[in-house]
Amino acid sequence: MTLGRTAALYAAAAAVRLALFTVFPGLPDLLTGRVEISTPVTSFKRLQEGLFLYNHNVSPYDGGVYHQAPLLLPLFSLLPSSLPIFTYLLYIVVDLLSANALVHIAESGEAGASAKFTSPRREKRWSGFVIAAVFLFNPFTIATCIGRSTSVFSTCAILYAIHKAIGGAPLTAMVSLSFASYLSMYPLLLLPPLVLLAYDRRKSKTPMALPKFATITVLFSANCVMSLLFMSYLLTGCSLEFLRSTYGIQLTLSDLTPNVGLWWYFFIEMFDSFRSFFVAVFWLHLSSYVGGLSIRIRTQPLVVLTLLTGIFAIFKPYPSIGDTSLFLALVPLFRHIFPLMRYTFVVAATIMYATFLGPAFYHLWIYAGSGNANFFYAITLVWSLGQSLLVSDLTFAVLRDEWEVERPEMVGKEIRQI
Repeated sequence: MTLGRTAALYAAAAAVRLALFTVFPGLPDLLTGRVEISTPVTSFKRLQEGLFLYNHNVSPYDGGVYHQAPLLLPLFSLLPSSLPIFTYLLYIVVDLLSANALVHIAESGEAGASAKFTSPRREKRWSGFVIAAVFLFNPFTIATCIGRSTSVFSTCAILYAIHKAIGGAPLTAMVSLSFASYLSMYPLLLLPPLVLLAYDRRKSKTPMALPKFATITVLFSANCVMSLLFMSYLLTGCSLEFLRSTYGIQLTLSDLTPNVGLWWYFFIEMFDSFRSFFVAVFWLHLSSYVGGLSIRIRTQPLVVLTLLTGIFAIFKPYPSIGDTSLFLALVPLFRHIFPLMRYTFVVAATIMYATFLGPAFYHLWIYAGSGNANFFYAITLVWSLGQSLLVSDLTFAVLRDEWEVERPEMVGKEIRQI
């Protein structure tokens, strides 16, 4: 991919975002208020409230509105509130950095030829230019950027963690993942497959067993996270209140603001006596995929990372379309197994159906008063169904690709589950 084409792509993506910010000045605030884009732990409006308290020497966690990482506050306090263009430029730059990481991931060829598995279809793939274009011009990505959701920072950190792991820089990858985990907590579950990916691609000539390598990288990640938490502790006046407000809300789901996920409605209807049990069950369900996928698809850690981002976009406590945009950014890396997927049309139709009807159903419930919570929750179930089909279909295609390598005589033959 030539440097000129890349620069032109980045310039076009930045121009589109900047035009939406400036030509439609009411659009950012409109999208910031959408529950599909902003959640209690990523909302820019809540960040502004926390920033106001922070700038007036009041704990940003007073009042129970701000639920994001403390270190975001000094970053945004450097941006003048009277000139929002600087905030717009920050979000645009973060999107471009994410696209740059995707370019390197795509050009590495890791999706089709990992250290332990080489697909016979690996030559059929899209270039990094196409992968970056799909990400940058995805409506979900653009809406998340214009809505100024802080999930863009987690997305960028996750993509750079994968990029550095593939590039043979495991410690840098752990730093990126630690930062993503500090911001959103759930990326911590990506640690096992990322360690495997970094181990397979490490450039050191010194032989090292996997248990030793995993121990070193995990301890290094823990130190990075602890350092970030310690800086947060100092920033908040030597108070640990931020732990409860930032991570405790995700562990306990104390804020039941509607979103595109599956948790909020379930726990609205839940009796208090059973609440703790089912919160534990939901978290156990979310984390249970990590070990199984990492073991079963050990030969392709990038596949595991991609599938987990899709699973998190469905089952995490406070998902948004920003999480889906990350998953959809990684899926095109596996162009070589698209012919093996069976439900591509159904997946696309389901996601588009939910995308268009979701805002309509939310309007009927909240503004028109002609519906109730069931309207919006029903369409979020359809949304989750579309993503679930994509995750399962991609898993099938990956396993079928592996199976045909192990058993060449079965190439092209139909599989029937009995």
